[in-house]
Amino acid sequence: MSRFVRASKVRHVYAQQPKKEFCYTGFRLSTATGDHNYIKANTVYMAIPVAQGGSLAVFEMDREDMRLGPGVLPVLDGHRGPVLDFDFNPFHTNLIASGGDDCVAKVWGIPAGGLVKSISESLADLEGHQKKITTVLHNPVADYVLATASQDKTVKIWDLDAQEEKCTIEHDGTLFGLSWSLDGEILASTSKDKYLRLIDPRSGEVTSKVEGHEGTRTMKVEFCPQAGGGSIDAFCTTGFTRQSKRQFKLWDSRNMNSPIVQQNIDQSAGAILPFYDEGTHLLYLAGKGDSNIRYYELVPEDPWQFYVSEFKGGTPARGWCRVPARANDTTKCEVTRILKLDGNQIVPLSFLCPRKSNLFQADLYPDAYAGKSTIGAEEFFSGKKGKVHRISMNPKDRAAGGAKPADEASNSGAITKKKTASQLNKEVKDKDSEIARLQALLKENNIKY
Repeated sequence: MSRFVRASKVRHVYAQQPKKEFCYTGFRLSTATGDHNYIKANTVYMAIPVAQGGSLAVFEMDREDMRLGPGVLPVLDGHRGPVLDFDFNPFHTNLIASGGDDCVAKVWGIPAGGLVKSISESLADLEGHQKKITTVLHNPVADYVLATASQDKTVKIWDLDAQEEKCTIEHDGTLFGLSWSLDGEILASTSKDKYLRLIDPRSGEVTSKVEGHEGTRTMKVEFCPQAGGGSIDAFCTTGFTRQSKRQFKLWDSRNMNSPIVQQNIDQSAGAILPFYDEGTHLLYLAGKGDSNIRYYELVPEDPWQFYVSEFKGGTPARGWCRVPARANDTTKCEVTRILKLDGNQIVPLSFLCPRKSNLFQADLYPDAYAGKSTIGAEEFFSGKKGKVHRISMNPKDRAAGGAKPADEASNSGAITKKKTASQLNKEVKDKDSEIARLQALLKENNIKY
């Protein structure tokens, strides 16, 4: 046995679970089933689907009263069936897109200060899918560019500015997951036909296609930019073997012929949701239906990954999400925050890296994704490439530079709801009827026109 211990700054990272009084409670979760996240968050708000029809509850994370009830929660209420997935706009804190059982994707504006009453009027309705929408995901660089996946076996790319579909990508199986590359130039998809696809989001062309996992059960995908701090932009997939063992693989986006990592995890039925932290190079694998998060450190050379540790939470999870890195509390050496959703509470988990000094730990906190767009939808679809903006994690730099981009007031009014074709056709018919009535009235009174 080797006497040498591998040097790693994250070897002692552990998860801190709060006491019950610091968990969010007082809600009734939607009974819809599936392998989606069920919970999403930005730096200000979190959202969950609740048992109030096709409703989405959105509330501030920084609140004194951790109990959301009693009584009926104010919600975004516009879907004609359960909400299945949703995603906050990365550039506008007060915008969120949702997709549901009614085959429609909607864009919502959240009033400044959060929801105080329910809202039923969305900013945009995106119609085109023939079956329920299971995944909704914003482009991380181009503003107002949205991807949706549906059980109709298609992925659609939308221009939210124009509120129109730009391209449709057909698949041979039900869609399981989507993930954008950090520069927004590649969209990865996974589906029941076992394939991982890399898609050009402008043309809809599938540029790479490879069998991801041998099992036909849920396969998820997560982009891992500069994996392990090296030059490789990788994709992580989680899925099942033919013998129903859970596993994850790591793929080099430049050469998709075979994975650079293939690691079996355990024998369990629940899907695994992957989350990658670019700052610490930690890959978190959170199990649906169980309470565990295993995390691995990615490195820039073979063997590409090392197991770090495992969090065991006790109660089964309905869903998980990762809070953006720029929201981490650097004074506590918090390197990642993950929200765990079980049947009746939301548990904020802080992953901490113990250090003796209370000073800012620069090696743990490189500049983080800033949540600031560089191009709009029209520029993106015309071929222009955006730039990834980053922000310092040092509190002194933030104090000197003013407000964080993600916390600035957002202009949700930038999207104006457009009328559907059926609404416009009805207006035309109504106008034609009115013209015919006026013509008849003129003729009756012998008035020439």
